[in-house]
Amino acid sequence: MSTPAHDPLDDPLARERAHLAASRAALRAMREDVEALDIRDVAANWVNAQVLTRQIDERIKALADLSDTPLFFGRLDYLHAPGAEQAEGAEGERFYIGRRHVHDADGDPMVIDWRAPVSQPFYRASKKDPMDVGLRRRFGYTGGDLTAYEDEHLSDPAEAAATSKLLQREIERPRVGPMRDIVATIQPEQDEIVRSGLSGTVCVQGGPGTGKTAVGLHRVAYLLYAHRERLARTGTLVIGPNRSFLNYIEQVLPALGELTVRQATVDDLVAHVDVRGTDEAAAALVKGDARMAEVLRRALYAHVTPPTEPVVVVRGSRRWRIPAYELEEIVGELLARDIRYGAAREALPQRIAHAVLVRMEQAGEAPDDRVQDAVARNSAVKAAVKEIWPAVDPAKLVLRLLSDAEFLAEHSAGILDEDERKTILWARPARSVKSAKWSAADAVLIDEAADLIQRTHSLGHVVLDEAQDLSPMQYRAVGRRCTTGSATVLGDLAQGTTPWATRSWTEALAHLGKPEGAVEELTAGFRVPTDVIAYASRLLPHIAPGLTPVASVRENPGFFEVRTATGAADVVDACARLLRNEGSTGLIAADARIPALAEALTAAGISYLAPGEETTRETRLTLVPASLAKGLEYDYVVLDEPRAVVDGEPDERTGLRRLYVALTRAVSGLIVTHTAPLPPQLAE
Repeated sequence: MSTPAHDPLDDPLARERAHLAASRAALRAMREDVEALDIRDVAANWVNAQVLTRQIDERIKALADLSDTPLFFGRLDYLHAPGAEQAEGAEGERFYIGRRHVHDADGDPMVIDWRAPVSQPFYRASKKDPMDVGLRRRFGYTGGDLTAYEDEHLSDPAEAAATSKLLQREIERPRVGPMRDIVATIQPEQDEIVRSGLSGTVCVQGGPGTGKTAVGLHRVAYLLYAHRERLARTGTLVIGPNRSFLNYIEQVLPALGELTVRQATVDDLVAHVDVRGTDEAAAALVKGDARMAEVLRRALYAHVTPPTEPVVVVRGSRRWRIPAYELEEIVGELLARDIRYGAAREALPQRIAHAVLVRMEQAGEAPDDRVQDAVARNSAVKAAVKEIWPAVDPAKLVLRLLSDAEFLAEHSAGILDEDERKTILWARPARSVKSAKWSAADAVLIDEAADLIQRTHSLGHVVLDEAQDLSPMQYRAVGRRCTTGSATVLGDLAQGTTPWATRSWTEALAHLGKPEGAVEELTAGFRVPTDVIAYASRLLPHIAPGLTPVASVRENPGFFEVRTATGAADVVDACARLLRNEGSTGLIAADARIPALAEALTAAGISYLAPGEETTRETRLTLVPASLAKGLEYDYVVLDEPRAVVDGEPDERTGLRRLYVALTRAVSGLIVTHTAPLPPQLAE
């Protein structure tokens, strides 16, 4: 008697693998269809052809199949057919949830984009509110191969709720290389923020490991999905604290198929001059104060001079005279309208010309718009405008404020006190804009002045990460980029490490020009181990009283150890020990100690990278100055000499905040090494 052959598709895992293979084949077909497009008979001209070619190239890139990235990570089995607004599917419809939409040759969906409404229950459905989901299935992968699945029967009250092992494994998976997306692990409270509407500004307060950066990036991806046409016109921007941070996060959006989002630092946005100088903390504090906006406004409009002479326009044999009092009325009206300085200056010759045309009409002439434009360009009118409302260069305006004590005193009277004026005045005034050693804070002042003169272009949406370190004037600079759009503000008040660090999100949103923004708090920690976050949280009462400590929800407690060291050799030994584990390792130290540690690593034959450089299988250690650690994370961290990290800052509170940042960069394990006594705030 023969045994029937076993059908591999009777195995659920085999069926899911078959669906993965078919989905990958369908994605390749979608890409090939785009590659085969012939636009020769479609484009009306060369410009259209160039635009279409670029759009096709972007679409081809967006349809790339990343071999080691799962095409789908979950499945939803609905109990009933979706409502009319979700016309897809009938009773028992099954949806595979993934990073992008994939359809077969007939147009039927094989993978649903995680941002689609039908995908939302994958993140929010629960035993209490199953959202009509009978079964939620999660998939486990090794590389790009589907190797496991896990089912949750939401409609079965007899099935006990349990923590997903696959979800925990994905959260705790070692990291090599840049930041990954978190579409497979988004939690309900995170999903609410991700899917919040385009019109509203959201501020996310989140401690270390709560996923606030990932939430912000995924919100951009969601908004591009839900409002693609609008944001394609207005643009989106992600602002990070430094280039290392931007390098770390730059692959998240492309992995989700989004290629058009620009990334920049605040310094990039305000790069009107070459920054070659630095400020003392006291000077930077005053320059970053929101009061400087009014000082600049006063200094700018002081250039407007009330007219004392009439304007006489000669046209042919006729002379047309506009008396000084009428000119003064025109100038007063423009000032009262509170429009940009440059816009008012452009309007002034037209207003004068209009006054001339009124007189022409009263004299029986019939001038038209061409005559008004000609009068506005008349040499007498141009001379009057130059005298009354001269052109002002924003950099020259700031240069004069910082160089001329009398000019600064005049326009900061009642705003800055004498000590504050002395603090920001240059000891050696620069001769020109080009020769000046501008600081980063000076560049922000120039940007403010430039906006007073000419309106800054506004984008549809801006994500501002590590926002707690911005000065009020930097917030204003960012706010100018989204005056007609919205923003996602991300940060942690406990990680503010500048003298002007944000004191409250309400205050920050006001400076940003978004006082109506909603503040959301993430307190569940998914990345930092329990023992590590508990140790770091000892600092919170000293650096951010009243802030809710992060509660780690990880099952794996992680590895944590505090060691007394005798020198750099012990630090190197700690790094070597952690490098035996899978994943990335960061050696974080006070900036002043980096050269000596670099020398010790080299002597030991251990290769290392600088922050922002991508780790590889061969080189997995990054040497990180404490000043650049913010926003980065590593599977394992060696923190060298906490006391030196604190002492490296201008004041103790800032130093303790810098230490808090350094302590919370580890995902799986942390070793603290020290020769000097630990800061007393770390004692229990």
